[in-house]
Amino acid sequence: MTDKPVLIPGPDHPIDIAPATTRITVTFAGRVIADSAATLVLHEARYPPVYYFPRGDVDATILVSSDKTTYCPYKGTAGYFTIQTDEKASVDAIWTYENPHDAVIAIKDHVAFYPDRVTITPVA
Repeated sequence: MTDKPVLIPGPDHPIDIAPATTRITVTFAGRVIADSAATLVLHEARYPPVYYFPRGDVDATILVSSDKTTYCPYKGTAGYFTIQTDEKASVDAIWTYENPHDAVIAIKDHVAFYPDRVTITPVA
C-alpha cells in the first residue's frame, strides 16, 4: 500500500483562503444552524468558492458524525456530518478537515456545507 499523495497549491491549481467580508448564516429546514462573522472563503482552482465556518458558530446539537471520508491531495482527509433536526435530515451534508495539509491549515476547526442542501446567506 502506498501513501496518499500530498500536492501543493500553485499556478496550475491555486488555493486562496480569506476571511469573508460579511456575516453569513446557514439555514436548514427553516432553522438557523450556523451564524458567523468569522467565516473563511476558500477559492480553489476553477471550483465555486466554499465557505468554511468555525465549529463554534455551528449548532453542534444537530450534527451527527458520519463514517464517510474522502481524500483531497491538496487539503487532506475530509470527515462528514449528517444534519439531523426533528423535522428533517441531510446525510453527509457537512464536511471538515480535522488535520488539513499545511497549505490549508486555516480551515482546521472549520466546517463547510453543501450549498445544494442548505441555504447560505450573506447578511448585510
